[in-house]
Amino acid sequence: MQIIDLTHPISPDISIFPGDEAPIITDTATIANCGYQTKQLTLSSHTGTHIDAPAHLISGAKTLDQFPAHHFVGRALVLNCLDIAGEISLSHLERHIAGQKAEFILLLTGWDRHWQTEAYCHNFPVLSIEAAKWLAALELKGVGIDCLSIDHPDSTELANHHRFLEKEIVIIENLTNLACMPSTISQLYCLPLLISASDAAPARVIAVTPACA
Repeated sequence: MQIIDLTHPISPDISIFPGDEAPIITDTATIANCGYQTKQLTLSSHTGTHIDAPAHLISGAKTLDQFPAHHFVGRALVLNCLDIAGEISLSHLERHIAGQKAEFILLLTGWDRHWQTEAYCHNFPVLSIEAAKWLAALELKGVGIDCLSIDHPDSTELANHHRFLEKEIVIIENLTNLACMPSTISQLYCLPLLISASDAAPARVIAVTPACA
């Protein structure tokens, strides 16, 4: 059994969506001054490796805390998109996913190599509208990507977000280390912080290989 951490650590110099504020991490007590250490965190619900809930874009839709815990655990398949620039096509999905019984589809683009650089926020691969529509029709719990967003960075309609969130398929963004996962099914654990009425939340995401029986 191998445990693979797919999570970016949260730090003040983390990559963030353009226009968002960087997290602030402040020492509120130190061992030297108080005999113990505590920190205060100020951050967006979409900071770092995080999960989007339907309530992120759809009025009255489910928040993350309204999903049962088991929704964030399941069989995951990594789809290799390393050679794709621009849009990930429907034909690419059909070729690699057909017959696989996965509850999570994770898109490996390799874009996490640009983490904490300006390049991370621009020109990353995304699903085509047709590919997102096809994927959203599957019986999935979630879809993830090692990029800033499941949509183009300049998108105003966020069509891919809507495709998945309308089906209560959660979206995991800013993953990393997907290249370390095998091409076979793994067991995924993507547990978000339990925040009341949350539109999104940072998550610790790990994969266990081979998949648990």
